[in-house]
Amino acid sequence: MALIAPELIITWAMRQWLSARHVTRKFKESGYFNISQSQEQFENHGPIAATAETYVEDHDSTRLLIAHPEAPTPRYEGTRALAKPFKKLLKTYILKQSEDYTWTQTHSFFVLMGGFMLYVDGKPYYTLRPSDVLKLIGDRCVDAPTLTANQIKDKSKGNAISKGLIILQVAWFVMQLITRAIYQLEITQLELGTLAFAVLNFLTYAVWWNKPLNVQCPHPVHWKLTESRPEDHIRVYESDHVTRWGILVQEIWISFIDLTGFFDSIPIFRFRVPTFRGSASLENSDQMALLLAGLLIAAVFGGIHCMAWFFAFHTYQEQMLWRASAIVIICTPWLIVLTLALLICLDSPLTVLKLVPALYSVFYIPARAVLLVLMFTTLRNLPPGAYKAVLWTTLVPHL
Repeated sequence: MALIAPELIITWAMRQWLSARHVTRKFKESGYFNISQSQEQFENHGPIAATAETYVEDHDSTRLLIAHPEAPTPRYEGTRALAKPFKKLLKTYILKQSEDYTWTQTHSFFVLMGGFMLYVDGKPYYTLRPSDVLKLIGDRCVDAPTLTANQIKDKSKGNAISKGLIILQVAWFVMQLITRAIYQLEITQLELGTLAFAVLNFLTYAVWWNKPLNVQCPHPVHWKLTESRPEDHIRVYESDHVTRWGILVQEIWISFIDLTGFFDSIPIFRFRVPTFRGSASLENSDQMALLLAGLLIAAVFGGIHCMAWFFAFHTYQEQMLWRASAIVIICTPWLIVLTLALLICLDSPLTVLKLVPALYSVFYIPARAVLLVLMFTTLRNLPPGAYKAVLWTTLVPHL
C-alpha cells in the first residue's frame, strides 16, 4: 500500500495524529489521569521526625538511598549546612525519577492502537476503545490505567535514535540531489521517485514521532464489578472470526476504504484493531483540514514526478507514459473529492458513494505501477553524467 498510494498513508498518519490530539484533550478534561504521583508525594512531604533516609525508586526498579537534607541527624549536625545547597538538586533529581501518570499524546496513540485490553475473571475479554475506557472508569467498573509514557515507550520497538538516523539518511539523500541539480548533473528517474517518497517520509515521521512502534502486548485493565457485565456498559463485538474471502476483502478493499477516511463503516473486532484503523471520529473542521492536506500532499507527490517532464528517456513512448501517469496521480484525488461532493449534493445512496474510490482506482493504480516500472527500466542505459558525483560529497562520511 505504501508503494501504490504513499500519499494515502501520510493522510492516514495525519488522521491518527488529529485523533490522538482529540483523545488527549478529551482524557485530560475527564480528570481521571491528571496525576503525578511521585511529585505530589514529594511536595506534600511533612516534617521528618525519626528517620533520616528516604527511598526513591528509579525506572529500573532498584532502590536509591538518599539522605534528606533537613532530617535531624544528631551525630552529623554540622553537615546540615553543607547539605542545604543540594536541596534543589535533590528535588530536581527526585522529580525526574518520578512516575508521572498524566495522559499524553503517547497514551492516546497507544489506546487508539488497541493498547488497553479488558480482562474479566483473569482472561482477555475485549480491546477497549478510548470512549470505552472513559465510560468504564466513569461507571466505576475499572480503575484508571496507571501507565506512564516511559512505560509505553519501553514497549515500543523504535526510539528517537532510530528515527533520527532514518531522518538523517533521508536528509543526506535529499541534499545530494539538490547538490546535483545545482551542479547541473544528471538525475535519474529512480532518484526522483525516491525523492517523492522521501518528502512524504519526513511528514510521516513528524506526525508519528510520539507513536509507539509494533507493540505486541496490551496493558491489562481488570473488571471490578460482580453484579454486571461489560455488555451492560459498552458495546462488545462478538467475534474475530471471518472467512477466507472475508480476510481478502478486509485487507484489500476495506483497508483502502478506511485509509480514505470518507466512511466509518469498518467493523471493530473484539481482540484487535484493524490494520488501517487507529483513529477516532474527527470534528468537521479537522476533517476539512485533513482533506485539504491530503489533496495538497497528492499534488506535491505528483508534482515531484513531473520534474522529470524533460528528462532523457530511451523512447518517446516511455516519456509519454511517464508524463501521463504523473498527471493521473495528481488529478485523481481531486476528481474523487469533486465527484463525491457532486453525488452528495444529488442525495446519492451510500453504496454509490463507496464505489467512487474503486472507480478512480482503476486509473490510479496502473499509473503508479507504470511510474514504478519506468523508474527501473530507464536504468538500462544511463547517460554519462549520471555516473558523475559532486566532489565535496565524497569527502563527507555518510550513512
